Amino acid sequence: MRILVVGAGAIGGYFGGRLLQIGRDVTFLVRPRRAEELKRDGLVIKSPHGDLTIPNPPAVQAADLKPDYDLVLLSCKAFDLDDAIASFAVGVGPNTVILPLLNGLKHLDVLDARFGRERVLGGQCVIAAMLDAQRHVVQLAPMNAITFGERDGSLSDRGGAIAQALGGSSFEVHQVGEILQEMWEKWVFLASLAGSTSLMRAATGDILAAPGGADFMLGVVGEISAIATAAGHPPREAFLQRTRGMLLAEGSKLTASMFRDIQAGAQIEADHVIGDLIARAEAAKIEVPRLRVIYTHLKAYERQRG
Repeated sequence: MRILVVGAGAIGGYFGGRLLQIGRDVTFLVRPRRAEELKRDGLVIKSPHGDLTIPNPPAVQAADLKPDYDLVLLSCKAFDLDDAIASFAVGVGPNTVILPLLNGLKHLDVLDARFGRERVLGGQCVIAAMLDAQRHVVQLAPMNAITFGERDGSLSDRGGAIAQALGGSSFEVHQVGEILQEMWEKWVFLASLAGSTSLMRAATGDILAAPGGADFMLGVVGEISAIATAAGHPPREAFLQRTRGMLLAEGSKLTASMFRDIQAGAQIEADHVIGDLIARAEAAKIEVPRLRVIYTHLKAYERQRG
């Protein structure tokens, strides 16, 4: 299976590099600057599962793409989605399947409109990773997994082939029938964590120790859970128990990548992660006062950042 990984940043670089490590047919679609970095330094991964350097990994730029890939692994940030689509569209052939690993769900509508719903799987990844000052991929914690599936709930033959192509490396791969439920639950957790830690500029343990901290975080979880329920995907009790346990762990240093991006003065996914939830809440006539405060804060940050 020929796999095109869009970008060689923290997420695409990690998963694509691990697949190259076990001999899969992977090519990175990169911009000129990243192409030069990969040619000069190789793809460098620093990880609890073992460090890895791949000298001059297979890479292509948009102008040289041809429509002969079986799978497009899309892991860009939401604010780069339109540019990413423009760059990889030429590589989408008659039988190409697109597996997006973005946060939230809004990107599914965008990809469906451009390529057709039948080509776009549901998907998500669990990993904490970043590019360091040397542009090396650094995995911050051992967790790493890709979960995907057909959005109609079926366990398809093409899904089985993709699971086989992605499997065998140091990360877990799961083909599931309830991928939309999985994506909604990740959104509940991610938006609660990102919203709370970004607003408070603090890890969950520090928020918990502050007056009203626990009530605020659980209130955010409740608001987003109500939105998910209105969309037909109420969070399961086992998921809610895990979420409460992670958010309410005393002394925890848990933060979200959005919080770390704010600390670095970087661009954030305010509209995709929080703004879209508010839009869905308005459509369902659900009151979300905590989410509105978070969103106002994030948009003020974006304006200040320029």
